[in-house]
Amino acid sequence: MSHIPRLIKVLRIVAKYRLDEFIEHQKGYRRLRLLLLPYRIAGFLGKRKDGDRNQRLRQAMEELGPIYIKFGQLLSTRRDFLDVDLADELQSLQDNVPPFKTPAINDIIEASLGRSPDSIFSELEQEPFASASVAQVYKATLLNNDEVVVKVIRPGIDNVVAEDLKLLRWIALQIEHRTDIGKRLHPVEVVDDYERIIWDELDLQSEAANTSQLRRNFENSDVLYVPKVYWDVSSKNVMVMERIDGIPVADIDALSAQNTNFKKLAETGVDIFFTQVFEHNFFHADMHPGNIFVSRKNPDNPQYIAIDCAIIGSLTNDDQEYLAKNLLAIFKRDYRKVAELHVACGWVPKHTKIHEFESAMRSVCEPIFEKPLKDISFGQLLVQLFRTASRFEMEVQPSLVLLQKTLLNVEGLGRQLYPELDLWQTALPYLENWQAKRMNPFNLLSKIQENIPNWIDQLPQLPQLLIDAATESGQLSKINESLRQQQAANEKRLEKQRQLSRNMGILALIAAMVSLIPAVTDAMANVPIITVSLGFVAVYLLCFRR
Repeated sequence: MSHIPRLIKVLRIVAKYRLDEFIEHQKGYRRLRLLLLPYRIAGFLGKRKDGDRNQRLRQAMEELGPIYIKFGQLLSTRRDFLDVDLADELQSLQDNVPPFKTPAINDIIEASLGRSPDSIFSELEQEPFASASVAQVYKATLLNNDEVVVKVIRPGIDNVVAEDLKLLRWIALQIEHRTDIGKRLHPVEVVDDYERIIWDELDLQSEAANTSQLRRNFENSDVLYVPKVYWDVSSKNVMVMERIDGIPVADIDALSAQNTNFKKLAETGVDIFFTQVFEHNFFHADMHPGNIFVSRKNPDNPQYIAIDCAIIGSLTNDDQEYLAKNLLAIFKRDYRKVAELHVACGWVPKHTKIHEFESAMRSVCEPIFEKPLKDISFGQLLVQLFRTASRFEMEVQPSLVLLQKTLLNVEGLGRQLYPELDLWQTALPYLENWQAKRMNPFNLLSKIQENIPNWIDQLPQLPQLLIDAATESGQLSKINESLRQQQAANEKRLEKQRQLSRNMGILALIAAMVSLIPAVTDAMANVPIITVSLGFVAVYLLCFRR
């Protein structure tokens, strides 16, 4: 029941900002009104917020905290789903969340780094120039005159996140255990994945490591620049990073003023996304416009600048391969291949009828081809695909949820930059090139050469690996049973041999006793009958009892 306090607070804020207005005339509206009634009767009505409902929604998300702010950030990129006014209001959540006032930046730095700010910076602004869901950023100059930004985590935010995660897990459990669709959605597993992501986001040392890795991946690249991290003055709660000079990607007017090539900019964004996913397997998974800038240099061949690398995604080798093959098959309209791949990778059950699933995929995908991006909504496409695949018991793949979120960000960004972009024609050559490189004999030989040292290292463990494999496949139990049967047969044969030897010994003893009968008869004449009887009993016990 630890989620109850947070649930009460959420309902109080919903009542305070009258957010039930957003689902007026929708199914469930009356139930929500009834649920909020106690808060209105208790006096919350007097504290309610008036004014524009879009503004009230944005204020409510700010008061609820980071998880809700991030949801608002994602919504703000999907102008195809929202009214323009609502999208504009939510856009301020990207980097214009009200900042915290205490503790002061100097106190945070000294507590986190154990050093006075004067020993690090020649200049440090006391007011943040940007504030987002989990952190805010200050301008500064190092003693060596490098211009930097100082990012600090909001104090006390971990407690708020922990409460929200408890509430989300409770909701996920209700959905998973009480609804049929919950068994396919895997909401608990999705929440577990998100919990890992959000805690990583609250660790600036983890973000700094991600930033450094992404910077290495695109070192000397003319399509993406990632700023430098100053590790010697960074910690879990403070990160010092190179200050960049770029235009926010959402500032279309400023980009137009410098004659930016929007078509090239949009195509470059697609190229960066696929490069991160399929070549590096390390993709920036929080690509809302507040984290993306465009360099002021060379506007005809524009370069992106990426910041805030707290959320990074990666795929397993199997997911990566199946995803690429699925996209390639969809782009080539090979729906039979799409259906076979979904069965092969376990996204739909093995008993799925391929021809029926093929027909269903064709009915969803075919209408979207040969259309510019402005006429295609991947968000709606994902919904349609999931609804269609649900007939075939398709389950949500939690490992791909983060990638799907990133796809929504990329699409929303593409819509703003160049609505005429044909994503299919832009992405198809990349995927074909990926497949060609993957099947290149020289690349295959190179991978074999890379793995040879690992195979040599594993040779001593090969017998145990074979035993383990046999155990997993159920063969070891059969082998053990056969060995036990053989051992039992051998023991039975040995026992017969031992019994035969004992019988031969007994017969020899009896023969010897028979030959001694005359002498024994003479001797027994002088031996009491009891003694003779005991002697026979002893002979019986020694020779005939096992």
